[in-house]
Amino acid sequence: MNSHCFLSFHLSCFLLFASPHVVFSQPSLLGVHPLDEKYYSSEVIKCKDGSKSFSRDRLNDNFCDCPDGTDEPGTSACPGAKFYCRNLGSKPQFIVSSHVNDHFCDCCDGSDEHDGIICCPNTCVMGGNAESTISICKSKANKKEVKSEESVHNLTGLKLVFILQMLLVIFLVFLWSFRCRARSRSRLYH
Repeated sequence: MNSHCFLSFHLSCFLLFASPHVVFSQPSLLGVHPLDEKYYSSEVIKCKDGSKSFSRDRLNDNFCDCPDGTDEPGTSACPGAKFYCRNLGSKPQFIVSSHVNDHFCDCCDGSDEHDGIICCPNTCVMGGNAESTISICKSKANKKEVKSEESVHNLTGLKLVFILQMLLVIFLVFLWSFRCRARSRSRLYH
């Protein structure tokens, strides 16, 4: 009887502390399809064609170690490699690696232009027309502005998640206490 109440309480505590980590975790590797992320998780990674192995610190180092481009998913170092555009809010796609940091927004989320010379706004939700809104990044101050806007956005989202979690915990505690009270009353009358 009390174990069910105890379990409900612990589940709500777990949800309170685990959810922000899941919601606000960073995407792991630039240019990598989500299904391939596990492939890149070990310290020593094998080229997909089996020709060589390389250490994780040589991943996206702008030097082509693997003939098939396995070690450079987020750069243009390997001519035969593919870059994965997540394009959240639109259709994900692969582009040839030579289009990475070429000063042209190929991915509607702008992820292919990560060197900071070109600022590609995320136009995925607007239909993906990135070509019409390209701007040149001016300085580090511009990057700081973007970072601060991103931080404000993340904090707003974090506040919302925190409020929702607190409401969930309050509801679960109320439900738990109501259920325990109902059980103790039923024992008194029987």
